[in-house]
Amino acid sequence: MDVIRLLDVRPDPLSVDEVLAAVSDRGAGGTVVFVGTVREADGGRGVTGLDYEAHPTVAEVLRTVAEKVTAGTPLRALAAVHRVGHLEIGDVAVVVAAAADHRQEAFAACRQLIDDLKREVPIWKHQRFDDGGEEWVGSP
Repeated sequence: MDVIRLLDVRPDPLSVDEVLAAVSDRGAGGTVVFVGTVREADGGRGVTGLDYEAHPTVAEVLRTVAEKVTAGTPLRALAAVHRVGHLEIGDVAVVVAAAADHRQEAFAACRQLIDDLKREVPIWKHQRFDDGGEEWVGSP
């Protein structure tokens, strides 16, 4: 079975249970899940909502990022899903998970996956603030 069990970018609400099920492995001694949510404030400004947009190459780049993580850490399973479209405060924006024989590898892979995803995968956030301002985050 492939170590990369689930990769997706979708407009529908995300399920932590779906991602956790995807990385379930009877041989894993540690499974780590990271859930990123839309917060009510950023940089001292109140957030009213946001939209995520993705470049057409998003699936290919996400696969490349995931493959890099699996190449550098002994893993049993890896998964990542990111939402696009309009999100409200408290909505789940991203879920990543890693399972490995030991917790150290699972923590390291999960951390690398979310960090590399945020840095390299072409998904941009258009954030709106309660003071009427707005900003794009992660755009080229």
